[in-house]
Amino acid sequence: MKYAGFSRRALIGGAGAGLAVGATAGALGRAVAVPRQPHPVALGAARVDFHGRHQAGITQPQQARVQLAAFDLAPGADRKAVQALLRQWTATVRDLVLGEPGGPHENQIALDAGPCSLTVTLAVGASLFDKTGLTAHRPPQLAPLPAFPQDAIDRSRSDGDLFLQIGADDALVAFHALRMLQQQAAGTAAVRWQAAGFSRTPGATAQPRTARNLMGQVDGTNNPKPTDADFAAKVFATGPDWLAGGSYLVFRRIRMLLDDWEALPTDRQERIVGRRKADGAPLSGGTETTPVDLAKQNPDGSLAVPADAHIRIAAPSANGGAAMLRRGFSYADGTRPDGSPDAGLLFLAFQADPAHGFLPVQRSLSRGDVLTTFLRHEASGLYAVLPGVADGDGYLGQALLEA
Repeated sequence: MKYAGFSRRALIGGAGAGLAVGATAGALGRAVAVPRQPHPVALGAARVDFHGRHQAGITQPQQARVQLAAFDLAPGADRKAVQALLRQWTATVRDLVLGEPGGPHENQIALDAGPCSLTVTLAVGASLFDKTGLTAHRPPQLAPLPAFPQDAIDRSRSDGDLFLQIGADDALVAFHALRMLQQQAAGTAAVRWQAAGFSRTPGATAQPRTARNLMGQVDGTNNPKPTDADFAAKVFATGPDWLAGGSYLVFRRIRMLLDDWEALPTDRQERIVGRRKADGAPLSGGTETTPVDLAKQNPDGSLAVPADAHIRIAAPSANGGAAMLRRGFSYADGTRPDGSPDAGLLFLAFQADPAHGFLPVQRSLSRGDVLTTFLRHEASGLYAVLPGVADGDGYLGQALLEA
């Protein structure tokens, strides 16, 4: 049973937590004035609607945790097998985002948790079309990404027939969803690669702030915003028909050379990025959200934002208006054989067309962005993000698989 947008198990967990808080407050009496804090159940009970023209996990606020996984179809798995799988996945996700059990494979990993803003976003890779007899329906936008200077792509951790982005504000909730979907795929598709990432937990700062990456830089200031008049044109695809309302997603696993970066003085880091590290404001002045003034000069005549600064080279004005909605997460996977951190960014960028989003920007960055000397692109993928589904019997990918 569900109550006012909450799952039963979220309400039960919240009631227990509430009693504990009350007992503690009574023991303290009036000796100490303790400011009231938002109740933890609010985080767990937060729910994102699964249904709509667009899939969830694109325009919603970024969650604290993410699980990414790509699947390859099993030998002999045909279009009907994929249809059955995506029907099952769709039904399972409908339950999981409500905080309800995940069906016959329920393993109780997140039994006492609420939805925790869970979203599951499904996309398909170019290789799926040939394997399912849908080659004629593969859009040209899914042509392989070109190689870029300094790429070190491991193909075993790249690409895939199916791709899942699973976000939640609790790590167990995200992993639980992945395990449910992975088990349901048995016999039809197997995991090709998997990655886990993290971002700032909601409530960790006194007021909402743009997240920082592992270099300590505010990351995502200039993202397109849903309130922008041209937001949909930048982010969502209009065709082919089966993809209308969907998007294209570029994934890159980007290792940061943190030892080298952290050896630089802060002012050097700021000139490389083009923003103040403390507050994210552009070096041309103002606050984080102040539009960067690329023409502004210092008193000595030098550019306030250096010619090779990241924000100058990545600016839409320098790339024919190219823009994408970045929704990246940090990752930390221990250390490498040389003792350096195996850590960096799981780059995720949604766009209406990679030819007018990721590609022109990455070409510019690879030619002149000094920040690239501190980065290594080690995995890559390009996927078509399926449109959402209306409330009813529809399933993700129906328009494509029944074409």
